[in-house]
Amino acid sequence: MTNLHSKNLPAPPPLILVTGPSGAGRSTAIRALEDLGYEAIDNLPLSLLPRLLSAPPGAENAPERPMALGVDPRNREFSAEALIDAVDHLSTLSDRPVQLLFVDCSPEVLERRFSETRRRHPLAPTESARIGIARELDMLREVRARADILIDTSELSPQELRTELEQWAVPGVAGRMAVSVHSFSYKRGLPRGVDMVLDCRFLRNPYWEPELRARDGRDPDVAAFIASDARFVTFQKQLSEMVQLLLPAYETEGKSYLSIALGCTGGQHRSVAMAESLARTLAEGGWQVSIRHRELELRASRASAP
Repeated sequence: MTNLHSKNLPAPPPLILVTGPSGAGRSTAIRALEDLGYEAIDNLPLSLLPRLLSAPPGAENAPERPMALGVDPRNREFSAEALIDAVDHLSTLSDRPVQLLFVDCSPEVLERRFSETRRRHPLAPTESARIGIARELDMLREVRARADILIDTSELSPQELRTELEQWAVPGVAGRMAVSVHSFSYKRGLPRGVDMVLDCRFLRNPYWEPELRARDGRDPDVAAFIASDARFVTFQKQLSEMVQLLLPAYETEGKSYLSIALGCTGGQHRSVAMAESLARTLAEGGWQVSIRHRELELRASRASAP
């Protein structure tokens, strides 16, 4: 799944789709990306997205710029399925890397923000903001789970959000390529747009241990159970060495962002433990690393839904 560009050709500029619940900072993120050199368009209907990748007549020699497109859940064309389909379709129309950025925020902070500004929630104009927030978060649950980049603004100021975006969106600002490590379940398919995928299903499965089944791979007992597999140490060592060998090569080729996905059957135990281990090793090696546990995030989102 690796997509390296020749050293003689510049990597095509990225296209970032930005969405998230009302009040989380989506518009702030769009403005920040515009200040960082992105061609930014906010509140764009999904049906117009493919046309943006078609250069107008006479513009063939014009330099391409990175693009940031804001997708507002309040738009009449919006649905989680339509947005996910649009991202998948855009990836086939151009060699631009397409990333989905989800600007998130906790329901409690969103409610406080609406209260402080005395704004009505757009999805509950005649009801409480809490009801509108719950509706919108439910609408966005699948989009959040599919996001390539997730930034939680619950405790971020606008300037801190800008700093966070600089680390992801501007090559060289953070000094090194950004790395994202994902865990996932093969039952729900591969994460979209990842560069490298590894299968952890050969390791001992804590699911079959009754006292471990309800926990996940971040739990020390679960991690220890997986590490007791005779193949674990060799796999962990060789995986870490391989990734650390490849990252500088990707960086030299001009990539500013690389995503690595580790999968297991349910996405709860083995892939989570291995993702945590790999992310920790890379961070200790000086790489800028974020971690996403797709199935755990989806489970937590469903548990918090009204």
